[in-house]
Amino acid sequence: MTDSMKNGNSLSFLSHDINELEHSNQANLPRVTVVMPLKGFGEHNLHNWRSQITSLYGGPVEFLFVVESTEDPAYHAVSQLILEFEDYVDAKIIEAGLSTTCSQKIHNQLVGVEKMHKRSKYVLFLDDDVRVHPGSIGALTREMEKKPEIFIQTGYPLDLPSGSLGSYCIYEYHMPCSMGFATGGKTFFLWGGCMMAIIAQMHADDFRQDRYGLVSGLKNGGYSDDMTLAAVAGAHKRLISSPPVAVFPHPLASDLNFGRYWNYLRKQTFVLESYITNVNWLMNRALFAFHSWASWGFVTPYFMALIHVVAALRFYNKPYSFEETPYTFGGLVLVTILAICTLVELVSMWNLTRIEVQLCNMLSPEAPQLSLASYNWCLVFVAMLVDNFLYPISAVRSHFSQCINWSGIRYYLKDGKISKIERTQRSKDMDPVFTDLGGKHLCAKKVLPTRSSFLGSLLRSLAQWHQPKKFDN
Repeated sequence: MTDSMKNGNSLSFLSHDINELEHSNQANLPRVTVVMPLKGFGEHNLHNWRSQITSLYGGPVEFLFVVESTEDPAYHAVSQLILEFEDYVDAKIIEAGLSTTCSQKIHNQLVGVEKMHKRSKYVLFLDDDVRVHPGSIGALTREMEKKPEIFIQTGYPLDLPSGSLGSYCIYEYHMPCSMGFATGGKTFFLWGGCMMAIIAQMHADDFRQDRYGLVSGLKNGGYSDDMTLAAVAGAHKRLISSPPVAVFPHPLASDLNFGRYWNYLRKQTFVLESYITNVNWLMNRALFAFHSWASWGFVTPYFMALIHVVAALRFYNKPYSFEETPYTFGGLVLVTILAICTLVELVSMWNLTRIEVQLCNMLSPEAPQLSLASYNWCLVFVAMLVDNFLYPISAVRSHFSQCINWSGIRYYLKDGKISKIERTQRSKDMDPVFTDLGGKHLCAKKVLPTRSSFLGSLLRSLAQWHQPKKFDN
């Protein structure tokens, strides 16, 4: 991107090749349907939704916001946003109803796929906590067009901690996802926040004929969309790809407390209890064992180092000479090595985050620039210890409980699939329920978006310039 800008391409954040932005090329771009399952409304959602619908993708694109019902606080906020951009984007709200055989998120996604345009070639699933770049849809589509062997594309989050220990634990937990970029774009796991797949035209049978058991695996007891699709791709030797520009800012709630972090960790470990095949079950058990071993293997040296340091302090505080009391310094040598390794690890995390922040700033030149100045690296170290210590505990609890509360809905698993769903009715006088990371109100008064800023007006103008207003059905 930097080289392209030096050569005079000021729109390198959209495409490295300026010729690809010519009208003749843009007119031949395939149709894309963006499906966004929604649940609740929080402090960052409106900004995230704006970034999603103001994409500078030059081809036909439609945006489908899918809610459980009109009672969801997200419905009223999205309605106002669509009204604001109705002359510039093709967007609509779909009421999916209650799920009965799978998670509500998967149910919303499948309803969105059923309602998509009949000529859409690609579908892009985006979570409401994803903040995409102006050229993200174009970059993902361009990669799919160049490599037809790709089954699913995915991206990864760049967490923006809010300052609490819980938010730094989330940041530390998501950091290993970035390893997907070290494999030349090929990976074996997905992030459900951003997934693009081929679903129409010559590949329409993938969904309509339930090829590979894709739809049935999701609909009949599916709990996790990304784990299910990753299992299907792995079972049928299909390629999962991660382009190098698929890094998306993921702002965390300013009031993300430790309790909400713990519930999120429980959801992540509970995913390992869901499966669709015996091979998938074995893979999850292996991941369960390895992650638990690696987590406590990471924490144990610090516990031992603390014992060595305390023993050394007690020795120096005793009124004995070195000749009277034998003492070995081997423990302190190991403590020093551990301290050096810790410093190397923190510097590596800092450098990786710095590169991702720089990349996000280049991909979204119109947005407020991200900065490393807000990161507290002492809290990052504490979060590494806390998160790795709690992971095995959460995993064991998920294994024996076989149930989880996800956004106010309790799911029960049996043989790796959802067997029971419980929803509790809440009165209007009760305190609102919040989701884990976004701090979203799930049961609250209607929340209307604020007035658009100058930046929003600029993006709206760019969207009008780069894509048609409406597309025929």
